[in-house]
Amino acid sequence: MKKSIITLSLAAILGFGSITVGLPADTAVAANKLNELNSQKNKINQERSGVESKINTTDQQINKIQGEQKSVESEIQRLDKAISDALAKIEEKNKQITATKQEIKKLEGEIKVLVERIEKRNELLKDRARNYQETGGMVSYIDVLMGAQSFGDFIERVGAVATIVEADQGILKEHQADKDALEQKQAQVKEELASLETMRAELENMKKSLNAQKAEKDKLLASLKKEEEHMHAAKMELAEEKEILAAQEAALQKAIQLEQARQAEAARQAELARQRAAQEAAKKKSSSSAKSSSSNSTPQVSSPAPAPAVSGGAWTRPASGRLSSGFGSRSLGDHFGVDIAAGGTVPIVAAADGVVIRSYYSSSYGNAIFIAHSVGGQTYTTVYAHMRSRSVGSGATVSKGQQIGIMGNTGQSYGQHLHFELHRGSWNAGKTNAINPVGIVPL
Repeated sequence: MKKSIITLSLAAILGFGSITVGLPADTAVAANKLNELNSQKNKINQERSGVESKINTTDQQINKIQGEQKSVESEIQRLDKAISDALAKIEEKNKQITATKQEIKKLEGEIKVLVERIEKRNELLKDRARNYQETGGMVSYIDVLMGAQSFGDFIERVGAVATIVEADQGILKEHQADKDALEQKQAQVKEELASLETMRAELENMKKSLNAQKAEKDKLLASLKKEEEHMHAAKMELAEEKEILAAQEAALQKAIQLEQARQAEAARQAELARQRAAQEAAKKKSSSSAKSSSSNSTPQVSSPAPAPAVSGGAWTRPASGRLSSGFGSRSLGDHFGVDIAAGGTVPIVAAADGVVIRSYYSSSYGNAIFIAHSVGGQTYTTVYAHMRSRSVGSGATVSKGQQIGIMGNTGQSYGQHLHFELHRGSWNAGKTNAINPVGIVPL
């Protein structure tokens, strides 16, 4: 008997209808409720399978991005090595250029000496030319020979003239050789310097090109890492959605079991009532009448003093405070719920009887609770977000007006308030089932 009372209490908490005598109409309504709950459960199961498929696809995309990252990192390593090689070669060419410039500087000193020697020879040759002009050139040599005093003197004079002529020719040859060597040396050094500077310029251009390529690869790698971060964030959101859908499916399964238990208990009570009616009829026939009266007491749900008064009907206000933001579009984007704001310690209560789908902390919702409800044969999901604390866990059955937490400012929130959502059917990440609670829930 005690077990029956507990079962009846759970059924009443879920709000799946009062227990009545098993009339055909009631049987049809009960069957419709179970069908609706099973249908909703199957729909959530399909959504969960879809989310799992998206998670698998996201994993594949993450693996692909990570592969691309490895390829880019390998290319960056190759470019780093190429840049290092180019820098080493540039350094080597700089050393060679420095050495060549030093050689040029040394050569400039040698050239200066050569120039001085050439200038001196030029002066000597100019003197020779002036003598030729003044004395008549070769005639002067004949005068020298004819002025000999003896044959021995003549021989000496002939040798002297030959030596002078030979010296003049040597000066001219040496002068020309020095000029040729100077010009050749200058051309060689200039050519070598130009070659080194050309090679250095090519290496500088190569380094510049490699640096540009590396910069592009660094940019690509940063983009891939950012894309991977987005993928991981999307995967986390999908994982959260999957967990919520799984919890919704479990909550609906529990609701189905409770509804089945309620129907079985209703049938048992109906049979007991029929038996009692038959016994009463038998007693009346034996001229013995008895009146029996029974009274049922319904346990009252007590609410904390600061909580809002529990409204009549299926729904009640989830928290005291002012409606600070409504349902629909706003500057920060679409708002799929309403915000109720108040200061101090403000209790949050269940808006209707139901089963807690999930009680957890979310990076966006903060401390949040999801509750499944069945009202008038229709399933609903309510969401309570940004709470300071939660006082019920996943899988718990709650009654309308029962405290489930305290208003807060957790998650992506700006100021203390309750973000309240109402979904006709199950919750999903796209929030396609979200409806405006105003007009349905007393706000």
